[in-house]
Amino acid sequence: MAEIVKVLLLDDEPIVGKRLKPAIAKLGCEVEVFEKPTDALKRIAEKEFDIVVTDIRMDEVDGLEVLQHVMDRSRRTKVIMITGYAMMELARQAMEKGAFDFIAKPFKPDDLRAVIVKAAESLGMSLQDRS
Repeated sequence: MAEIVKVLLLDDEPIVGKRLKPAIAKLGCEVEVFEKPTDALKRIAEKEFDIVVTDIRMDEVDGLEVLQHVMDRSRRTKVIMITGYAMMELARQAMEKGAFDFIAKPFKPDDLRAVIVKAAESLGMSLQDRS
């Protein structure tokens, strides 16, 4: 049986997690959603995720710090950055620091799913869209 792709989704806006969790789950992924960066970092320290999707702009801890934390823990994990500010400079910095890709808000769940499929493929894992 194929390995299940483990995804952590972090966005401080509750509606984002609510909307995206079912969309990502349709790919057959195991999805954990967090609104607080500190809770997400704690979970990342406990478990290795295949893919981490994180907002760049958050209050306590920003997405670049989350990226650094993930990279320190597992170079294999693919990090996809979400930016709602069309902040190309931050997205460029994230890519330089090892982010797999970024996606600008507003985006459709299908847009994010396509990037997740690409990230999974780069890990040698395959996903089927079950929607």
